[in-house]
Amino acid sequence: MMVKYRWTADDMPSLEGRTVVVTGASSGVGAATAAAFTRAGAHVILAVRDTQRGQAAARSLDGSTEVRELDLADLSSIRTFAQAWEGPLDILVNNAGVAGLRGARTKDGFDLQFGTNHLGHFALTNLLLPHLTDRVVTVASGAHRAGEIHFDDLALRQRRYGFAASYGQSKLANLLFTLELERRLRQAGSSVRSLASHPGYAATKLGTQGQPRALVAAAKAAGRLFAQTSEHAALPTLYAATHDLPGASYIGPDGRGELRGSPTLVGRSAEASDLTVARRLWEVSEELTGIGFGLDVE
Repeated sequence: MMVKYRWTADDMPSLEGRTVVVTGASSGVGAATAAAFTRAGAHVILAVRDTQRGQAAARSLDGSTEVRELDLADLSSIRTFAQAWEGPLDILVNNAGVAGLRGARTKDGFDLQFGTNHLGHFALTNLLLPHLTDRVVTVASGAHRAGEIHFDDLALRQRRYGFAASYGQSKLANLLFTLELERRLRQAGSSVRSLASHPGYAATKLGTQGQPRALVAAAKAAGRLFAQTSEHAALPTLYAATHDLPGASYIGPDGRGELRGSPTLVGRSAEASDLTVARRLWEVSEELTGIGFGLDVE
């Protein structure tokens, strides 16, 4: 049965004269997100680890683009990216993510999924905050419902390491970060808003690296039958980035199980709404990265 997508990227307002950063924009949902922004007239910076792949993606886009190197698993790379920034930045889309890499570490020694998906974007956002004029959209996942923040073992070295535990923790952290960032922005008197989105079930390579061939083949087969295209999966992020929404809003697909559909406001777990945990996670993230809130509090 055909699924009707009521809101599409064609419904986005003109973004002429605006500048957007999309992390992880060389493939998948990130590339589709960047493509929609360029069609709407924005100047889009593809912030990518592999600049050759980024350049290939940029060549396929119609509009104003730029490719800059950014490795979210390396705090020095994040600092270099942010220090080179000049001028205003209207929209930051924290899209990049990794999944399913058992036991892998970032260059700074963090669990790769927690370090990249949360700490990397935490550091990048705070370093770019002085330049931001409109909003930050952080891409989370329905997998956050399976997550728990293990403050005593964020690298998951003292317990059995599994996809649900690691990826779920990192995606729960994304939502808690969105919540606490919004609180701090309001406290600072900033007009910038912090929002979150999730793509639903998307046909991408996320989570397949390092997995058995049979499992990868099964995932691809399921994707062909049930998953959305990257273009459809990008819609919640595009909606969050361009609609007049309250801060800390969470946008996802409106279909059954939030797996696919048209973008709408969606719910989150009780853990993802816990203001006390959100503040504690922020403080721990500051300690781990050495990077604090990017704005002065009034």
